[in-house]
Amino acid sequence: MNLVYNPAKRPEIICTRCVLDDTVPDIWFDEKGECNYCKMHDLLDSKFPNDERGYEILKDISKKIQKEGKNKKYNIVIGVSGGTDSTYLLHLAIELGLRPLAVHLDNGWNTETSVKNLKNILQALNIDLYTYVINWKEFREILVAQLKSGLPWADFPTDLAIVSILYRIAAKNNIKYIFVGNNFRTEGRQPDLWTNSDGRQMRYINNKFGKGKFVSYPNQTIFDLIYFAGIKRIKMIRPFYYLSYNKTEAKKLIIEKYNWVDYGGHHHENIFTRFIIGYWLTQKFGIDKRKVTYSAYIRNGEITRDLALENIQQIPYDLDLMQQDLDYVIKKLGVNESQFKQIWTGKNKTFHDYPSYYPIYKNTKWISNYILRFILPFK
Repeated sequence: MNLVYNPAKRPEIICTRCVLDDTVPDIWFDEKGECNYCKMHDLLDSKFPNDERGYEILKDISKKIQKEGKNKKYNIVIGVSGGTDSTYLLHLAIELGLRPLAVHLDNGWNTETSVKNLKNILQALNIDLYTYVINWKEFREILVAQLKSGLPWADFPTDLAIVSILYRIAAKNNIKYIFVGNNFRTEGRQPDLWTNSDGRQMRYINNKFGKGKFVSYPNQTIFDLIYFAGIKRIKMIRPFYYLSYNKTEAKKLIIEKYNWVDYGGHHHENIFTRFIIGYWLTQKFGIDKRKVTYSAYIRNGEITRDLALENIQQIPYDLDLMQQDLDYVIKKLGVNESQFKQIWTGKNKTFHDYPSYYPIYKNTKWISNYILRFILPFK
């Protein structure tokens, strides 16, 4: 199938501080021209100090983890992919005196570079790895169903499975803490209409467009979340919220210490994710997630706004590689060109078009927020 790449529509209004624009859902601008996503960043920034105060908070958290897991082989679970953040997170955990169990989800799309990066850091730090492998035939059907649904974030099944596996492995090993590499300062906040979904919606989509049965796929319902986070009291900690974490500096460190190899763009350690971000989202939905990432970099002082605006005008990644990814994805998913074209030309949808937990949360927001304060250890 021949790839056709069309430049994105030029926005009319761009935030004066970052590079988010009026193509982003639910965005608004104040009298200075700054967007609400920048204001959200500033609010989180005030809640989570990343100077000496933040590092002291993180050290206190680490001491608590050490105390509670004193006689355990592992006292922390860390999800790993071979990317920048998870590699640095392993380095940080050892620096903090923790005993991590690394957990990796193999969804069949890893690049050779990411696998090598992961192997290098684990060997260097003598960290054990648990790999959960989803049955490829089953996962292929799940991904095809997700594409057929017309939702933009077709990689959501992987995101949900990762969180589910982290909770499950922590519970199985009686570990009460999980380190995750999310960081609003370097990743920003994704608009809900771009990426939102949940376990209820996953099951509905699989029933409607797929085989309708999960066997090896670790779906996570709201009841699973209540069990693991509420009853088992397993806490997800986001260490980067408390650190002055600079991705450029982090890359330099892991390259020097662990022979880490840069794989290119954000989340390009996974072929399917690279394809979804670089081609599926930009060409079918007009969504350029780089705007969120670059805006975070600007606010974090890692890149100038002018350079970010210049970078966004460039194609997401090499067109020849994009063509290879398109051909590879079609072949690996077991669909022919005609079937993929039918998916491609199908009506674009949002998470509001399918059943999910969102209406339940929206209608019980006051009590849900109160409960979530005790279940989730972050704001």
